Amino acid sequence: MNIEQIKENIGDFGKDIKINLGNILSEDGAPGLKLNQIMGIALASAYVTKNDNIVSAVKELAKDYISENELKAAKSAAAVMGMNNVYYRFIHLVSDKEYSKLPAKLRMNVIGNPGIDKVNFELYSLAISAINGCGMCIDAHVHEIEKAGIEKIGIQSSIRIAAVINATAQSITIN
Repeated sequence: MNIEQIKENIGDFGKDIKINLGNILSEDGAPGLKLNQIMGIALASAYVTKNDNIVSAVKELAKDYISENELKAAKSAAAVMGMNNVYYRFIHLVSDKEYSKLPAKLRMNVIGNPGIDKVNFELYSLAISAINGCGMCIDAHVHEIEKAGIEKIGIQSSIRIAAVINATAQSITIN
């Protein structure tokens, strides 16, 4: 299934989602980001939706724009953020702040050595963290991305990509 087929499989109720999906996967539609960043963010976000059709369509679209290392990093980001977003969301939300003083004791070496430009991995991780709703992770990734020189418009674009990919998966399920 490709992106056009995905859009065809969204009912009339999802007209806005179809239009947004058609717009966000380009440099014009995601200002502040390069095409390989857009595709990596979209793919990492697709993995988090757990929708095989969305993953397949985004992989097909991205194949000419991202490297094998970027593909692997999108998978790694989805996996490690699947763990971190749960753990750090708990730390953030639990009333007893003593938990935040305990060592996490979770292996997450891929964050320090993702095999691609670190800022791109941070962009993937930010998008995933937004989908998963982890405020602590969002703040940490935004900090690293800004430190690397990505402007607010690029950060906003990464979140818009995540939002639309997530809404696309929901629309496919609803329909």
